[in-house]
Amino acid sequence: MVIRGVLFDFSGTLFRIEPVRSWLAAVLREEDVDVPPEDFERYVTGLTESGALPGGPAPLRVPERLADAMARRDLSAALHREAYTGLARTVALPGPGLYDALYARHMRPEAWQPYPDAKEVLEGLRRAGIAIGVVSNIGWDLRPVFRAHGLDPLVDAYVLSYEHGLQKPAAGLFRIACSLIGRDPADVVMVGDDRRADGGAAAIGCEVRFVDHLPVSERAAGLRSLGLVPGP
Repeated sequence: MVIRGVLFDFSGTLFRIEPVRSWLAAVLREEDVDVPPEDFERYVTGLTESGALPGGPAPLRVPERLADAMARRDLSAALHREAYTGLARTVALPGPGLYDALYARHMRPEAWQPYPDAKEVLEGLRRAGIAIGVVSNIGWDLRPVFRAHGLDPLVDAYVLSYEHGLQKPAAGLFRIACSLIGRDPADVVMVGDDRRADGGAAAIGCEVRFVDHLPVSERAAGLRSLGLVPGP
């Protein structure tokens, strides 16, 4: 296969969200809320188990009242906020404003870190004339994250589920992405970390390659190892 285009997932593929512990600590500092260490640990455990951090650990259990919002959370900004602030509210935090502050924090560029080889691989694809797209199930605009980390100039198109009313693995989302980067699906590789969601690209003829959803410190060359960038 001669690769003419590559589509990348966002969370767990090109970037990783900060840990729950860092997420909560940052918000408590910004909101000037002091809590005893034992309470902090309890909040970290509760938020982790509830799955309140988008891109973080999955919920151990989704309350029935949030099941619909969770299933459709990436179809709109409102559903995404409803789902994740709802999960956070299952944990009794020391202030009603903390739930919205936590949600706002996860959308900020400083809450995200690119994988060590992300820039290298994107730059290599750009030099080779290979078109690049980002296809994400998400409920907010991730473009500022790419801009803040210097990767936006390397991306030709963003296809975000909430902007199109489609969630991966829907084939339509991948068709839109291939159209926007101007490539035939047969010449495109989809790279992601979710076998079901990202694997949906195979339905339109894309090749699909996977990376492991690991902490940044544990995946130094996951993208590089996929052999996306042609040799000299």
